[in-house]
Amino acid sequence: MDSLITAAAHALAAGDPLGALKRVALRDDAPALALRGIAMAQLGDFVRAKTLLRSAARAFGSREAAARARCVVAEAEVALASRDLSWPVKALDAARVTLEEHGDRVNAAHARCLEIRRLILIGRFDEAEHRLATLDPTPFPPALRTAHELAVAGIAMRRPRTQAAEAALARAEHSARQAGIPALIAEVEAARLVLKTPAARLIEGGEERLLLLADVEALQTSRALVVDACRHVVRDPDATVSLARRPVLFALARALGEAWPGDVPREALVARAFGARQTDETHRARLRVEIGRLRAELGALAEVTATKRGFTLAPRQAATVVVLARPADERHAAVLAFLSDGEAWSSSALAIALDAGQRTVQRALDSLAAAGKVRSLGRGRARRWTTPPVLELTTTLLLPTPFAGR
Repeated sequence: MDSLITAAAHALAAGDPLGALKRVALRDDAPALALRGIAMAQLGDFVRAKTLLRSAARAFGSREAAARARCVVAEAEVALASRDLSWPVKALDAARVTLEEHGDRVNAAHARCLEIRRLILIGRFDEAEHRLATLDPTPFPPALRTAHELAVAGIAMRRPRTQAAEAALARAEHSARQAGIPALIAEVEAARLVLKTPAARLIEGGEERLLLLADVEALQTSRALVVDACRHVVRDPDATVSLARRPVLFALARALGEAWPGDVPREALVARAFGARQTDETHRARLRVEIGRLRAELGALAEVTATKRGFTLAPRQAATVVVLARPADERHAAVLAFLSDGEAWSSSALAIALDAGQRTVQRALDSLAAAGKVRSLGRGRARRWTTPPVLELTTTLLLPTPFAGR
């Protein structure tokens, strides 16, 4: 490899894309194309980066399988950064296998880390954690160790296990400073900020207060009956009942939880569950049916009892009832949570991440755009959606799965 290619590679490794381009900007050989593609990705021009990396892969030819595989891995990283979740995952897995066969364990590990980051992004935490357990970051270069520890912290924050997350972020910061890459250091600092940002809101006895992620973790081990409006479940320390696919039942459960230990009038329950402004006998009959279904769902956790004016919730084992809600109520908070990472998302990528239909996501985006909360860039298949970070809204840490796009 000639001196200019080597110097450009070192510049990219140090996070200096302009320094790399000064050395290879006018060259069209395969190594130069690959380095130019990575440099453009670091500068944020993902479209140009993808084009250059694909050209580099073709230029390397069939005899240079490892070099072509590295181009595929680089393109996968660009796809992840640009939130192109429809990029073919099988191509990344095949590239990883090729790199392992050629003894390039560092880039093979990098491919594995990209797979894990994608799994975290789409909410498949168990699979991501299993794959992380197969990786030993000790021999990795500092930048790759940082990416590994950020993945560990990302999973820990979503469990949530705050002590494990803090330890992983401390290791990530150490590795990032060893790497000396400002963008990597900033990424670690942004991840650490999440631990200091309100993740949820607690409603108890008619009063509300914001909770950090550590407070949410403590709540999980308490003896309270928790109506979790972030994940749409009702739980106590011994059992969990998911109502993610039963929005009417969850609306009733939340209303009863917010009023505990008092009761909720039937008219108020009809308004919360059915959106009706006035209550007639049809609504009362439907309410009786839905309350019966809620009793059946929550049988092991609580009893729903009738009062003179409505219904009340009586926990069987727990001493108190609390509601865990998002920091701010927003109809399309799940979509905003993903957009608040500052990246430009396509509606198809959001649909994959939220496990929702693309038309459901598009309707949510149109509604948010009409309210001035998001904006679109480009047209047609190149259309992307973005918004400035919205720290007062929910983060992706406590989103329900699957997405309830109501």
